[in-house]
Amino acid sequence: MKYVLVIGDGMADNPIPELQEKTPLQHAKTPTFDKLASTGILGSALTIPDGMQAGSDTAMLSIFGYDPRQFFSGRAPLEAAAVGITLSAGDIAYRVNMVSFEDSKDVNIAYKDKKIMSHSAGGIDGKTSDELIKDLCNLPKFKEAIERAGITIYPGSSFRHIGVQSGLKNVDISSSHPLTPPHDHLGETLGQHLPKGSENAAELSELMRLAHDYLNTHPLNDQRRANGELPANGIWFWAEGVALELPNFVEKYNKTGTVISAVPLCQGIGMLIGLERILVKGATGELHTNYEGKVDAAISSLLTHDFTTVHIEAPDECTHNGDLKGKLQAIEWVDSRVVAPIIQRLSESKTDFRLLIMPDHRTLMSTRGHDSGMVPYALYDSRNPQKTAVRSFCEADAADTGIVTVGTSLMDLLFETKI
Repeated sequence: MKYVLVIGDGMADNPIPELQEKTPLQHAKTPTFDKLASTGILGSALTIPDGMQAGSDTAMLSIFGYDPRQFFSGRAPLEAAAVGITLSAGDIAYRVNMVSFEDSKDVNIAYKDKKIMSHSAGGIDGKTSDELIKDLCNLPKFKEAIERAGITIYPGSSFRHIGVQSGLKNVDISSSHPLTPPHDHLGETLGQHLPKGSENAAELSELMRLAHDYLNTHPLNDQRRANGELPANGIWFWAEGVALELPNFVEKYNKTGTVISAVPLCQGIGMLIGLERILVKGATGELHTNYEGKVDAAISSLLTHDFTTVHIEAPDECTHNGDLKGKLQAIEWVDSRVVAPIIQRLSESKTDFRLLIMPDHRTLMSTRGHDSGMVPYALYDSRNPQKTAVRSFCEADAADTGIVTVGTSLMDLLFETKI
């Protein structure tokens, strides 16, 4: 028996006026998803515990069977693990995004009054992003400031970089003043979302201002403007957290497994719980990614492992970018280019399998941010297809079944350890 988890990041949403009050999952053409919903178990899952911030970090921990209320210490430590950064006791890790602030010709607009235009600097390529962050960290004024703060920034070859702060006598990660995810506040003025509440927060805020002063006039950003691209004219500290340990997945479920994702967060969780990370050439985390390569990797890994996770970031990124057409396309491609071929290839090889398809959380076109509502899931068993009412894989139909599953129970459901 083989087990497959496919996560379409941020596929779930609320009804949208442009889609005649349908959600993207209801509107998109997803015949494979719908077949799974009609021949398997269709239900709703609560992946974000009440009172916790909605995000892939807490949601994915839940999906893999780890209660975020017990194990979550911040997103950045999970991503640091994916790139081999070891945190010592007392270290704080941060996600350091390359971002785009409002690029107005009005020189009278103050820095704090500029809007956050993109959490990913318009989907900046890794080479340019690395060059910008390295130039910034070598700038004498900025270099002196980050050394004084005890921060080292590690290039991430995407818009995602990692910062590690060491030497603080009092680790200050306050639930009353958590750092703000930039993707949840697109189009809003940045000043109201800067770090606050402590001396260390003020230091991070000043680093962000210094970075903007330098990056805004960097030649690479002048070239991006000339090319019609958003400038990567800022950095954003967020997702702070300290080192953590997670129980071993193989020992917990008695299943070996792999994680296939372009996103450091998903990779890092997998590595911390003892799953093998598989990197796929051409996997970008954007709409145009190597879907076929991920399917090949999944099928190959199942020859030697019991379980594989295929994570697709595209629906989430398209939503953050306000791209409804892209979100619909991403959902349809997860259906046709990921789930359908996985089912076909396992069926042709006469392999018994159980497959779980779901979003990790809702990402709303209305806000371009994450939301903590229920998400649909479908669980299919090739040995015993169910003959149920015709359903579609969507939020409404999942809610109508009345089946509600706590996120941390999904692996038990998939592996049939607790039903």
